[in-house]
Amino acid sequence: MSEPTPSRSRLTELDALRGLGALCVLTFHYSTRFHELFPQASHVPFSFPGGNYRVLLFFTISGFAIFFTLDRISDVRGFVINRFARLYPAYLAAMLLTLSIEYLASATQLLIGPGAILANFTMLQGFAFIPEVDGAYWTLTVEIAFYACMIALWGWAGLQRLEPVLALWLVVRWIFALWPDMPERIVMLLVLRYIPFFIIGMLSYRVWSGQRSWRQQAPYAGLALLSVVTMESWDVALMACVLLAAFAALIAGRLRFIAIRPLLWLGGISYSFYLIHQHVGFVVMLKMADAGWSPWIGFFAAFMVALTLGTAINRLVERPAGEAILAWWKKRRVAHAARVEATPASQA
Repeated sequence: MSEPTPSRSRLTELDALRGLGALCVLTFHYSTRFHELFPQASHVPFSFPGGNYRVLLFFTISGFAIFFTLDRISDVRGFVINRFARLYPAYLAAMLLTLSIEYLASATQLLIGPGAILANFTMLQGFAFIPEVDGAYWTLTVEIAFYACMIALWGWAGLQRLEPVLALWLVVRWIFALWPDMPERIVMLLVLRYIPFFIIGMLSYRVWSGQRSWRQQAPYAGLALLSVVTMESWDVALMACVLLAAFAALIAGRLRFIAIRPLLWLGGISYSFYLIHQHVGFVVMLKMADAGWSPWIGFFAAFMVALTLGTAINRLVERPAGEAILAWWKKRRVAHAARVEATPASQA
């Protein structure tokens, strides 16, 4: 029996979820994190809840969306090039722009040393416990570790029997709970703090793609929720339940109401927007506060600056550079295949 073709509209809803997640992260940083770092500066009179779970939606989306890449590539090199094209150009542009704005504004509290800046060019600074140019970059360490795990899983066990491997992954997470002194790099590389949320996304994708049913996924979804309930606070456990319910609703076609133009547009630029919003927004709010403007004006000015710069990075760097890298890689593979085909069997 052929697998059903997923509805394209459901993917637009996924973009809307990205946009919603980006708004939540920005609101948390501008309302709560800003006040934590700069208590002397005037700030908006509210604190957005969700400090511990502000990015869990993004991790769940990554677990769902990773298969869009895995289904298109044939080897590890292709996967690495694809992820590099997706992540690095926008990251480099956002990092250089953030550094420039921080230095021009003399935002000394946000600046890091030259050695740490150089390490940030590798995008791997988190694994060496080196400070990031922008605090928001910590999630990239989690994403890269997840990609490495998926490469290993894809090459070692394949994806046909994915769910038992995911269950084993959760068992390792419980070992971490019983062994709190587990080396931090092992915890990071195996994504043990956040893997239940990636798993919720992966389980959901398998249902959406027609490879599994929710009845088949129920034991594994239950294990993921149990892992969160037994190791995290009640609010994080509640968020895990909400995310599972949200992705079940997405698959059932019940989230169409969120696929509105503003969220879809923000979802389309969400990566660049996320990369540029935090420290640049802090600089804007600090300068507005120093000039005596209302913190509400500073808040919305920072939002508009982040939106403008995020859009520019997406349009001028993220998309064209990513497409150019992938086109180069495709051309290189085609040329290699042509050379192999042209090689006489006696020389092979």
